[in-house]
Amino acid sequence: MRLEYFQMLDRIVDVDIGARRLRSACTVPKESTIFEGHFPTYPLMPGVLLIECMAQTTGWLVCMLGRFSAMPFLAGVKEAKFRTLVFPGDTLEFEGSIVHEGSGYTIAACAGTRDGKKICDAELTFRIMPFPSPRFRESFFAWGEQLNLPVREFVK
Repeated sequence: MRLEYFQMLDRIVDVDIGARRLRSACTVPKESTIFEGHFPTYPLMPGVLLIECMAQTTGWLVCMLGRFSAMPFLAGVKEAKFRTLVFPGDTLEFEGSIVHEGSGYTIAACAGTRDGKKICDAELTFRIMPFPSPRFRESFFAWGEQLNLPVREFVK
């Protein structure tokens, strides 16, 4: 996890295209400037960054299902719940699935766990739009490959 670059996931653990499901994993860094203010002497992972972990997990799934023809932009979050505190050094897993697709939008569900226990969950809505440029799309592929995604197998 590289918080300062909003690269929240360390790797993709499993993809099941038929089930429209993807699992990712990450480790919260032990040190980050974010923890200096959230909170001094009691560092906690901000809930908004847990939402970003869920959005990136399901966003990669949306890209794969669409064969990387367009990209998802987070448009809404519903029913987000944070069930326990997350600390620097915690190892997290996220599992996302697609709930609905249509009219340029995709709705996904995602949950995060630590040691098999749920820490957060939410329903996420994405607006599906073209990649802003071919160069951006290529950089997106490179990022996916760093996460252990078989990106090139899904490219249109």
